[in-house]
Amino acid sequence: MKDNNAELLPLVNETGEVIGSATRGECHGGAKPLHPVVHLHLFNSAGELYLQHRPLWKDIQPGKWDTAVGGHIDYGEEVSDALRRELREELGVEKCEPRLLNRYIFESERERELVYVYSAVYDGTVAPSDELDGGKFWTIDDIKASIGKGVLTPNFEQEFYKVMEWMGI
Repeated sequence: MKDNNAELLPLVNETGEVIGSATRGECHGGAKPLHPVVHLHLFNSAGELYLQHRPLWKDIQPGKWDTAVGGHIDYGEEVSDALRRELREELGVEKCEPRLLNRYIFESERERELVYVYSAVYDGTVAPSDELDGGKFWTIDDIKASIGKGVLTPNFEQEFYKVMEWMGI
């Protein structure tokens, strides 16, 4: 399995308005056109946070632990529809009530993303798809102890503290 570099993604301005399109390969190739993504931080009622384990075949951050749900918004797709699609595809979760926390721009050496960040509390069954290499709920203390050790994606590490602040944790 591998990422589809021909997948068409929207290009957006900093307010999220679609201004064009590009392929996944173009978006991740170092030119850094701004493209939108969704992230969902999935908590259980015990306050633990679900993290996905990225498979080794991923083109960005293979083998690291990351946000429960993360994915590109397809060209012509609404943000909320993309979130529900990714939640269903990655974790097999249909009934969940995500809430938008915020959005921000993330930039790495290879890409630039407008990230729509959501959270939800969910105690049902989580069934990771073959898009992932599994996943599990982590305590907040275990996450904090793993930061800076090469276990978590840099994007998740940065976003984790923002989420904690936005949620008042």
